[in-house]
Amino acid sequence: MLLKNHKAVILVENIFNDHEFWYPYYRFLEEGAQVEVVGPEKDKKYTGKHGTTAVSTAAPRDLSVRESGTLIIPGGYAPDHMRRDKNMVDLVSAFHKQGKIIGAICHAGWMLASADILRGRTVTSFFAIRDDLINAGANWVDREVCTDERLVTSRTPDDLPAFMRILIKLAAACENGN
Repeated sequence: MLLKNHKAVILVENIFNDHEFWYPYYRFLEEGAQVEVVGPEKDKKYTGKHGTTAVSTAAPRDLSVRESGTLIIPGGYAPDHMRRDKNMVDLVSAFHKQGKIIGAICHAGWMLASADILRGRTVTSFFAIRDDLINAGANWVDREVCTDERLVTSRTPDDLPAFMRILIKLAAACENGN
């Protein structure tokens, strides 16, 4: 258990990509991390694009960013819904400002753009939102996983193993004070 003192936060909203939500959720649990599911509303059921459901354990206002280590933003169409909620966008911005680890996969780059944290950063995403990220100031690359300091991005569910290896490695390094 690499992450026994680590708190991971995974965002949720309707039409999330089921794989991009559940794979990180269970990988962090397997490594011993506490996982908080944050949606616009606490204790609300959200439905993924393939029909699985997830219940939020907190809303952004309930969360202490300082006590958290990693933020994961799954893709699907959920990021387009998430970015309509100022509190969700402000949460991403707060993680960035505090130098926390942020993982974004597939369409999750929309949240990074809305939080205005892409200027000068090198990222990847699902190819369809490449122009959105470039227009937000990012240097877009087509890679399985891209790491720019503590910002980790990936393209599709096929990239989840590489994405999670990097996120867990960074989280473990933070646990050890690096």
